[in-house]
Parts: sequence; structure tokens; C-alpha cells
Amino acid sequence: MNRNFFLIGIAFFGMINGLFNQLWLIFALLYVQPLAGPLLFGNMSLTLMFASLMVSTATVILGGIPAAIYERVTGAQESNGVSLWIWLAGTAILALPAAGNFISVGL
Repeated sequence: MNRNFFLIGIAFFGMINGLFNQLWLIFALLYVQPLAGPLLFGNMSLTLMFASLMVSTATVILGGIPAAIYERVTGAQESNGVSLWIWLAGTAILALPAAGNFISVGL
């Protein structure tokens, strides 16, 4: 399979988790508001979107840790199909709590 499809899926699960995972989003918002609030002119909606971006990025990074460990153990120089599947599965597992909210809201 083309690696672009894997990367699109990984980004999709990161986006779902960043937008719809209420627990992580509130936790990130509590830390972002004092630090980035004045930088974003005290606008709550911009601060919320920045916190959502932080959660999405953290999801992609944390989902990639098992894939990086697999690549280190096998000695692979670059990502292959197996490590991309591991990365996709890791982000999907992290996005499971947000999947219920995503389905209930819909697109």
C-alpha cells in the first residue's frame, strides 16, 4: 500500500482525537490558557483551537513511539509497511475515547 494512505490515516486519527477527546482537550486547555492566552490576544476560541492542535500533535507522537521502537529493534533505516501499520494502530487506539463523540456529532 502507498505510504501516503498510512500518513493520511494517522493524521485523521490525530485530528479526531484532538477535536473530540474532551478529557485531553480540557487538560491541554488548562495549560495553554495561561501561556498562550496573551499571545492569542485572550481569545478563547483561538486558545481552544491551539489546545486541540497540541492534543492532535501529541496523539501522532505518542502513536509513533511503538513504531519507532520496532524500527530500532529490527534495525530498519526508514519506515516500512509494518512500522506504518503499527503507527496507524497506535494512533487509532489513542483515538478510541474520542470515536464515540465523533460518531455522535457526525460530519
